[in-house]
Amino acid sequence: MTARRPKDWLARNLAQRMPTREEMAENRFLRPIAHRFLSPELWRFTRRSVPRGVALGLFAAFIVPLGQIFLAAFLALPARANVPLAAIVTFVTNPFTLPFWLVFANRTGALVLNIDAAVGGRAGDLANDQGALARWLEVGGVTAFGFVVLAVVSAAIGYLVAGFVWQRLVFSKRRKRLGELEKRLDRRLHEEEG
Repeated sequence: MTARRPKDWLARNLAQRMPTREEMAENRFLRPIAHRFLSPELWRFTRRSVPRGVALGLFAAFIVPLGQIFLAAFLALPARANVPLAAIVTFVTNPFTLPFWLVFANRTGALVLNIDAAVGGRAGDLANDQGALARWLEVGGVTAFGFVVLAVVSAAIGYLVAGFVWQRLVFSKRRKRLGELEKRLDRRLHEEEG
């Protein structure tokens, strides 16, 4: 008996790129809890595990600059989220997209903190008076806060979008199966009548 192959393009590509249970279990950082990664419920694509996996993957992608995959995998265990999906979603932040996310996080942090308005528009003057190091620390703090905001907001949006997309995919598959079943029944009825 041959193994079933995913029928659609996205599922096939994800299956090729996702780490297997055995690959994650053999990782030296995950070895102490590898027995938990082999649990089949963490590798199934269900209506609950998919949105959780996407949310945890996005959260880990923005909250930690290094080791996002491991953080996503660790968070997926108690949340009963899809481990491979959580790991693959972390690639939204990677070395190629990092400059974009740094600028975006800095602007998001500045917008949320609104530093200039809080101190009467003099935050830039104060940082220049204290020196370049103080300015870099200010920019770094604002950027770090921006990443925290991005982590929380992207996880929430990712959860909602993944749940909606999953529901639509299941609905369309179910409608397609019902249509095929209806066609087969119509053919049988026509054959019996004829």
